[in-house]
Amino acid sequence: MRKILPILCMLALSLPVHAETPSWQSWSETLFDNAQKQNKLVLLDLEAVWCHWCHVMDQKTYADPKVAALLKERFIAVKVDQDSRPDLANRYEDYGWPATIIFNAKGEELVKRSGYIEAGEMLALLKKLAAKPLAEAEAANKKITTYAEKPTLSAALKQELFNKHIEGYDTKYGAWGTGHKFLDWDSVEYSLARAQEGNAQGRQMADQTLLAQLNLLDPVWGGVYQYSTQGDWQHKHFEKIMQMQAENMRIYALGYLCLKDSKFLDAAKDIEKYLRTFLLSPQGAFYTSQDADLKPGEHSQEYFDLSDGERRKKGIPKIDTHIYARENGWAINGLLALYGATADKTYLTEALQASDWIIKNRALTGGGFKHGEASDGIYLGDTLAMGRAFLSFYQVTGDRNWLKKAELAADFIGQNFAPKPGQAGYVSSIPDKAMPAAEALLEENIALARFANLLERYTGNKKYKEMAESSMRYLATPEVARKRRILVAGILLADRELAAAPAHITIVGAKEDPQALALFQAANQCPFVYKRIDWCDPKEGPMPNPDTDYPLMKKAAAFVCVNQRCSLPVYDPLSLFNMVKKMTEQKTENN
Repeated sequence: MRKILPILCMLALSLPVHAETPSWQSWSETLFDNAQKQNKLVLLDLEAVWCHWCHVMDQKTYADPKVAALLKERFIAVKVDQDSRPDLANRYEDYGWPATIIFNAKGEELVKRSGYIEAGEMLALLKKLAAKPLAEAEAANKKITTYAEKPTLSAALKQELFNKHIEGYDTKYGAWGTGHKFLDWDSVEYSLARAQEGNAQGRQMADQTLLAQLNLLDPVWGGVYQYSTQGDWQHKHFEKIMQMQAENMRIYALGYLCLKDSKFLDAAKDIEKYLRTFLLSPQGAFYTSQDADLKPGEHSQEYFDLSDGERRKKGIPKIDTHIYARENGWAINGLLALYGATADKTYLTEALQASDWIIKNRALTGGGFKHGEASDGIYLGDTLAMGRAFLSFYQVTGDRNWLKKAELAADFIGQNFAPKPGQAGYVSSIPDKAMPAAEALLEENIALARFANLLERYTGNKKYKEMAESSMRYLATPEVARKRRILVAGILLADRELAAAPAHITIVGAKEDPQALALFQAANQCPFVYKRIDWCDPKEGPMPNPDTDYPLMKKAAAFVCVNQRCSLPVYDPLSLFNMVKKMTEQKTENN
């Protein structure tokens, strides 16, 4: 899973399309064998199909006759859509799109460049490497040899990360950082968790950021623009990619529950409307993204200022119609958060349809998932996203079949992506010949630590705790934790969740009982960031994790356990909400 760190952008003029372009090849296991046979270097153009500056680079740089000629003579030119190859995207995401990586014939990296490169600069770079292919020094990429011994942040490192989180906040405009503006979901979720403990600063950060991010919602079609430049929220760039849609939908639903602002629920619904209207395939699964430009290379501010009818007269920006397991896992999780907040079955139905299609068309033997139809590799992100979605299904339905699917996904991860002896952190892909050195990635291990930890809470199976702790040892390694300058809240979230039990609400009653259903839906609407919700139907036997015994009741009841205290039974949704409010307020007072 990645957070896209946007590249610096500016308004572009209308750009001509040149006829002469490089002869692009695909990434393959034979790539470097062919490079050695031909005595050529390899240039990888890692693009995003929705990316404005990728289009500009195609039209201005690679269409330059001198650049194209030199590439043909001395290089194998490879173009890859980063959404189609998570292993490459994860490896080079810090470089932004387009990313340009040049290798020698052995597959060793010589040069890595971020963003748009104009033709003259590219030509000079290619000539230099063709004459003397030496690697640029990269002291920052030293290999880690010693990982944290304990699956917790040290007190000093935790304080260091917390200071980064606080000091990196933009008190004027909201959100973290003062360059590009976008919603970092981990930072908002961490702030909401602090707000639940009575922290006014955390509440203010979450509220201000969620309100400011509304500026990046498309007021006509719904959906979230990727980011804004120039340090404010008014200089928008218009690509709409799935992770941004899904995580904004999830966080706005959670923000609504925690902060009680209806604007946040409206935002989540607007994002769902966009997904349903533009990215939902006829099969019920979701497409990947929508381009930033109506015409490739032309900035689209004027287009997105138009009404629905006026836009449609001019055409619709290109939709990437690939269907990936990872992106659908993200979308399903966001839809289930919205369903949990509203109990509107429309969102559950959409999540079920997408899940059914992915299970039928992307599932692998053993509980894992492939990326796309013609995927060349097996990636952690796909199975992790689907496992996380399955656990969310269990949380909002109480159907134990979903919990079993989440366990199978976790087991597949353990069997295929586990760290080697002496290391920590789960690696991003099963290596292939052309990309043998699979790496552990910070963001994926944040998500895995949180997923495996919550799965252990639901099942009581200690192997998932061990999985979470391995990821946390990776995150607690100072060289890893310090990779991020500001956006460190995900590490802090994982650390706090592994150290404490989630808020636990258990419904005791038959699943066909309307009163039990009402209590279960109310439990999902309680404002907890970190929560476990079980439905104990006596006909189904003990709970999957029978760590607490509940008495059989004459009528359906709910029990709340928060901060090492458990409530008496309550019998209706209003009493449940009041009990949760009372117990969380006591927790705040005690802290």
